[in-house]
Amino acid sequence: MPPKPLDLVSINENVKKAQYAVRGELYLRATELQKEGKKIIFTNVGNPHALGQKPLTFPRQVVALCQAPFLLDDPNVGLLFPADAIARAKQYLSFTSGGLGAYSDSRGIPGVRKEVAEFIQRRDGYPSDPEFVFLTDGASKAVMQILNTIIRGEGDGIMVPVPQYPLYSATIALLGGTLVPYYLEETANWGLDTNELRKSVSEARYKGLNVKAMVIINPGNPTGQCLSQENLREVLQFCYEENLVLLGDEVYQTNIYQDERPFISSKKVLMDMGPPLSKEVQLVSFHSVSKGYFGECGQRGGYFEMTNIPPETVDEIYKVASISLSPNVPAQIFMGLMLNQPKPGDISYDQFARESKGILESLRRRARIMTDGFNSCRNVVCNFTEGAMYSFPQIRLPPKALEIAQQAGKAADVYYCLKLLEATGISTVPGSGFGQKEGVFHLRTTILPAEEEMPAIMDSFKKFNDDFMEQYDDHRGYSRL
Repeated sequence: MPPKPLDLVSINENVKKAQYAVRGELYLRATELQKEGKKIIFTNVGNPHALGQKPLTFPRQVVALCQAPFLLDDPNVGLLFPADAIARAKQYLSFTSGGLGAYSDSRGIPGVRKEVAEFIQRRDGYPSDPEFVFLTDGASKAVMQILNTIIRGEGDGIMVPVPQYPLYSATIALLGGTLVPYYLEETANWGLDTNELRKSVSEARYKGLNVKAMVIINPGNPTGQCLSQENLREVLQFCYEENLVLLGDEVYQTNIYQDERPFISSKKVLMDMGPPLSKEVQLVSFHSVSKGYFGECGQRGGYFEMTNIPPETVDEIYKVASISLSPNVPAQIFMGLMLNQPKPGDISYDQFARESKGILESLRRRARIMTDGFNSCRNVVCNFTEGAMYSFPQIRLPPKALEIAQQAGKAADVYYCLKLLEATGISTVPGSGFGQKEGVFHLRTTILPAEEEMPAIMDSFKKFNDDFMEQYDDHRGYSRL
């Protein structure tokens, strides 16, 4: 009897090729242990509210009123909601064709797209056209939409930083393209070297690949570095010379924990460079409500802005977006609220500023606690988390641990992370899920656990790690850079 269409042997081979380590073997084991009653600290995914971050009051008030517009007719609404939240809710409802239960335009609500464009113009000092802004169900869907437009087959290559966020490797595999890695330099604080870029693209073209796009993640995931203005200029010059579209993943742009390298958008640097680059380099930039101090991961709101993309291509992207009818409408309103916040003098401004500042200041302290904690551990080295939400320490595993992991049929960092999970309940992601140099091992953890819990978590990690190293260290040296 022939296999059925949805039997494993019959399904799309690209589905089987796609891997997503953030919710892979470690995560599945963590959920099993949780069902058995073990306390699990899920640091495997950047999910702030799941780890105790409180939602900001003002955006939730506005969306609550939009979700339940009958409250606006209640004579007591002013006792429960501030006047500026009421006014914003009425404004957003006026943007829709039937409230939050109605489809919007497939590109997103025009009034919110206008807010996005105005935010970009304020941020960068250059005009932004709402017609080149699409709202999406989170930045991940935006990335998938653009990669789907770029990739025609396995001969098309996409340059991706390694270590990389596995959204990229999984999506490229799913769409049948080819990932072209370029390695970040750990000893230079995960810096980006243009010589490495040229080497990477040359090797790919030698193999017959048509390299079409380059991805940057700034601030970095999983590596947490912030790209300098000079680095961004070099990247844009490289894309101009090599005829690549630059995909700028900028979802962590407000997650900055140092003052030396503030976030600068790819769009601003490109426009600052002037013609011919500012007129010719194709750029797609991504942002999300899931990160920053909003942390609204479950709302699934995102956008992408296109620069120097031909209108006829934009029409094709619109056509494909129309297949899904409409992005999530409440999430579009969250995006508008994130980019058009209460201003000084507004009733809600002081509370909003206090809440958002408190979250960012705490994250800055947690970044330092975690980095210092890792660097106090035996055979562990960790660059400071300059931005984003993660630490990516290198674990220098003794040869005996490598042998035991091999005997167990596990990658060495997977073996370490599983042992860590079972001993401490700390759920991380092995570095092999993001890509790393041969013979070098890492793990990624978020910096999101509650600040008051962080010292105990790092103490627990240190005890496990030092016991692990004592058990496996036979003084023959370590696997390291």
